[in-house]
Amino acid sequence: MDKNTFTGLFLIMIIMGVSIFILKPNDADIKKEAIRMHADSVKKGLVPKTAATAIKAADTAKTAANTKVDSMLLKQPFGASAVGTEKIVTLENADIIVKLTTLGGKVSSVELKNYKTYNHKPLILFDGDSKNHFGLTFNAGSNSINTDKLYFTPNAGQLKVTGSDSSSVTMRLSYSPTQYIDYIYSLKGSGFKVGLTIKPVGLDQVIAASNTLNINWAASMRKQEMDLEQERRYTTIYDISNEGSIDYLSSSKDDHTDVTDKKLQWVSFQAHFFSGVIIAGKGFDKSGISVNTDVTDSLHSKQMSASFNLTRNADGTCPLLFYFGPNKYDVLKAQGYDLQKQIYMGWAPFALINRFAVLPVFNFLIKFTSNYGLIILGLTLILKLVLSPLTYKSYLSMAKMRVLKPEMDEIKAKVGEDNPTLLQQEYMKLYKKAGVNPLGGCLPLVIQMPIVFAFFRFFPSLFELRGQSFLWMHDLSTYDTVITFAPLPLLGWTHLSVMCLFMTASTLIYTYFNNQISGATGQMKYIGYITPIIFLGALNSYPSGLNYYYFLANMLTFTQQYIIRLMVDDKKIHEQIQENKKKPEVKKKQGGFQARMEEMMRQKQQLPPAKKK
Repeated sequence: MDKNTFTGLFLIMIIMGVSIFILKPNDADIKKEAIRMHADSVKKGLVPKTAATAIKAADTAKTAANTKVDSMLLKQPFGASAVGTEKIVTLENADIIVKLTTLGGKVSSVELKNYKTYNHKPLILFDGDSKNHFGLTFNAGSNSINTDKLYFTPNAGQLKVTGSDSSSVTMRLSYSPTQYIDYIYSLKGSGFKVGLTIKPVGLDQVIAASNTLNINWAASMRKQEMDLEQERRYTTIYDISNEGSIDYLSSSKDDHTDVTDKKLQWVSFQAHFFSGVIIAGKGFDKSGISVNTDVTDSLHSKQMSASFNLTRNADGTCPLLFYFGPNKYDVLKAQGYDLQKQIYMGWAPFALINRFAVLPVFNFLIKFTSNYGLIILGLTLILKLVLSPLTYKSYLSMAKMRVLKPEMDEIKAKVGEDNPTLLQQEYMKLYKKAGVNPLGGCLPLVIQMPIVFAFFRFFPSLFELRGQSFLWMHDLSTYDTVITFAPLPLLGWTHLSVMCLFMTASTLIYTYFNNQISGATGQMKYIGYITPIIFLGALNSYPSGLNYYYFLANMLTFTQQYIIRLMVDDKKIHEQIQENKKKPEVKKKQGGFQARMEEMMRQKQQLPPAKKK
């Protein structure tokens, strides 16, 4: 096909396409033609006349069915409240906007006024879609009632509270003019607490006799952060008993538990940095809580639900309290009820380090600067100064082992590698004569490991880092990216974090110089290079603030070792070791562990050598 033929065909295709689009009949013409054709078919007897009115008859039947259902509902207890129109009542103070809906008389949505999502939109914890519920369930006669599906009547429309004022709104579910259930919501001029008093009036003969109310609460926590997977990693339900013991559901999988052996004082629907908490002063009985993840839902992190039995007071009321706010340690602590315990800071030993050492130092540094990059630097400097004696001891021990290495090689050449037990015994004799502890370089590092793991949990849970920028990192609470791409096979990576790359590079440099100091050889030499690569994969999606800390820790440790290296003279160490070897051996009382180790070596040495196959 030549060029002219191709051009002609192409122009013809364009003309045909435009013609079809222009000449296409509109919807009104199509409907009109369909009616005309149907009328002609009826007139000619091709279609029964009843078919012409089928749609109208169906609509009539549907209307009659709905009328019948409505009339049946009206005869049931609270039937008059089964139909109505949803209206919104707004409560607002300096910190939150709470929207109440007349459908269920519940909290429909909560907006935190002083916070934004990662993309600077209004931060709404949850909204009034079909996944959010709150209601009482009880039996009235032979009917099961769920107030979440009934319409309440409010006594106000909009309510804005300022200053030190405190106001309330009543949502009423009526059975008769003198018989009803009131939800009384109260709000102060500032703060994140919303009071709710449930007050049944004159219903003792209507509701099945019971001194408890059954409450069901469910909410889907909306996505607030950039990385939905990271947000889900730290989103779950926490609860605390009246005795103060904290518990939580799994954050890595769907989970459910029934609590029947103790009362729960509060239950928290906790997202990564924000939470909704329901609090009962006297506690909830027979609680059931569940958390689920819908992986197809990109707008919500998780779906949470809880059910409780709540004992009424002597006057028949049930006072409750909601907290809708940030998971900031000092803010939660100020609310009372030990709400700060829902901030997970790691396993027990690590949590103690974070709560009583790291957090106070962090809060102290905040007094001097609002730059969180500098605060992390200051925290790392203080930590390294405190641990510097251990770092010095570790370096000195590794230097002694390095000086002894030529003599250890001589022993290895004499004894050979066929008898590792005898070889270790000879090494131990050399260590004793030289006054060297072979574990001296490891123990300080082992002591520092709990702190490393404590920080691994501290930074992801630290609300203060949320939205804080430093250098190129726009948000220290999530990862920073140098490049994004389609998910990699198997790994699933969609980005590379700059600070994680720097952390990995600094760890490799630190490993190289550490091997020079310790004289590591063989497998131990290369394991140190493999570990940082593994960390790159593990920490690539973790907060840039955490990787920034690890990077600083590596660089400061390298600096410390460089300074110590200038202070330590290998020749003097060698001379001191030789002096120690000349001294008469003084038997010291051995510790239990060391004595058992030597006894095991002696017993193993007495065994006949294994036959070679």
